[in-house]
Amino acid sequence: MFNTPRITLWVSLVLTSLGAAAAELPHYQKIPGVSGNLSSVGSDTLSGMTTLWLEEFKTIYPNVNAQIQASGSSTAPPALAEGTAQFGPMSRAMRLQEVSAFEREYGYKPTALSVAIDAIGIFVHKDNPIKGLNFEQLDSIFSATLRCGGLASVQTWSELGVESSWNQRAIQMFGRNSVSGTYGFFKENALCGGDFKRNVNEQPGSASVAQSVASSVNTIGYSGIGYQVSGVRLVPIASHGNRYVLPLQEHVLSGDYPLSRYLYIYVNKNPNKPLEPIEEAYIRYIYSHEGQRIVEKDGYVPLTRQFVEHELAKVGLKLDPEL
Repeated sequence: MFNTPRITLWVSLVLTSLGAAAAELPHYQKIPGVSGNLSSVGSDTLSGMTTLWLEEFKTIYPNVNAQIQASGSSTAPPALAEGTAQFGPMSRAMRLQEVSAFEREYGYKPTALSVAIDAIGIFVHKDNPIKGLNFEQLDSIFSATLRCGGLASVQTWSELGVESSWNQRAIQMFGRNSVSGTYGFFKENALCGGDFKRNVNEQPGSASVAQSVASSVNTIGYSGIGYQVSGVRLVPIASHGNRYVLPLQEHVLSGDYPLSRYLYIYVNKNPNKPLEPIEEAYIRYIYSHEGQRIVEKDGYVPLTRQFVEHELAKVGLKLDPEL
């Protein structure tokens, strides 16, 4: 379930060239004279990808000074509204009040650019034999309010049918903190907007969720799939019943995996003015062959050529052919 009202259009754009993705995009062409400061403030989920993008971007443009702050998606809207960042990576769409605050400052809305497709993974310890979990079970594990089909709170793995010497141990839960877009997405979709249990251990970063799950056999956590470590495994998920689906690329693109989402970068684009040269150069890099290869390298799903053309048009750009 992609978290956007434009799902029909966007999924059709993604599926048009399924399997081609970054390989069909033109290679990046350097723009002469690009220099200056570039600031990115926002999502921790996108921090690895953003760091890789900016490292390569600075290699192409040595006179660019780039800074990254990745404290959570909720930090992006005020940074854009206050003008302290040019780019706001977010693992969720901006909320209405965040858009309104920006619009009060500038008289127009911020522009959302989808830069990759992600899936929220459910991680358990590598030695946990659980075959799969559905939303009702996730609700019973993580939620205090049980709005998503859970009938009763689940406290131990034995209640989920796990047969093991440790199955009577209490389930230890890990997740993101409330400034994270991952937290909000999981709350809205897997818990149907319900409240988390108080004993869910909130982590400041996606990587620390997976690392915490790897620390003990009775653990479970949710995080972006790009942060899998050797001591954990991803559990197949079903919306209902037991038709479990792993977050493989084909399942994410088809929408069969029920915890899929777009990852965004928000920009301050005045509809009556062109982008600054450094902003145009960076956006073009993200949507190039090289930029989308980094998306794939970092564990996410890259975008197709038609999808990229759709996103570039939002900021008045066209996909340049290779020279």
